[in-house]
Amino acid sequence: MVSKPQPHPANHEHIELFLDALFLESGSSDNTLSAYRTDLTKFSDFIAPMELPAVETQNVEQYLAYRVDIGLSPRSTARSISALKRFYQHLIREKQLRISPMETISRPKAGQSLPKTLSETDVEALLHAPNVEEPMELRDRAMLELLYATGLRVSELIGLRMEHINQNQAVVFVKGKGGKERLVPMGEEALDWLARYLKFGRPALVKHATDFVFVSKRGVGMTRQTFWHRIKHYAMLANIKSDLSPHTLRHAFATHLLNHGADLRVVQMMLGHSDLSTTQIYTHVANERLKSVHQAHHPRA
Repeated sequence: MVSKPQPHPANHEHIELFLDALFLESGSSDNTLSAYRTDLTKFSDFIAPMELPAVETQNVEQYLAYRVDIGLSPRSTARSISALKRFYQHLIREKQLRISPMETISRPKAGQSLPKTLSETDVEALLHAPNVEEPMELRDRAMLELLYATGLRVSELIGLRMEHINQNQAVVFVKGKGGKERLVPMGEEALDWLARYLKFGRPALVKHATDFVFVSKRGVGMTRQTFWHRIKHYAMLANIKSDLSPHTLRHAFATHLLNHGADLRVVQMMLGHSDLSTTQIYTHVANERLKSVHQAHHPRA
């Protein structure tokens, strides 16, 4: 039987020196000190056998993903983040560190709910549900593929104009919330289905001059509600039991990228999030990634 790695022997001393400083500087109560000791010890156990000053931001992100994965509350995680932030600020003051690994870590918003997402198997079933011999369903297949490949918001997807699509470079130009602009790669599969739709589907649907990429059966721009009803229709055809939301494929895009090793900041840029803390909520699904990281890097894996 493989034994569990033990915390670095210096970590206990690091924690106790921090708590002593906290008591002397702030006069923190015994309850506060005890709570901080518990939070820091749990983190030390998680990163074992690493020493606390050697921690990097990705280690903290993995710990936060683990906490959510085992069902700990956002309130508890917020307290743990506070303890870690104060601990690493202490190490910087003591000149044991130059940059805190907590610099880009934000506390979870109160009441922030976890996004509903789909497994990769469910996504495949959903993408294959439309009958692509029909122009309208070919349009829907292209929309679903593009949504999953890019992580666009539904409002961004239906608002796409022809000038926003660059098939040669396989990118989509998006103007998101607050007028913020970004370029998002669409990938070969989405590009292929988009090209098929533009060649065979869109000409059959367009009845009036329009520069919208995706048009309704009346030949005009689509509404969010129309596309949402289409998603629910295909979910029924694919026998998907999970509750869906209009942004389910956006959530799946983010979580599946993280599961396959994508950097959180890259996902943040592609989603158009201004704050990394908004993207961090997706780390709860990084179970597969955590397992692979452990197997690849832990000496006893």
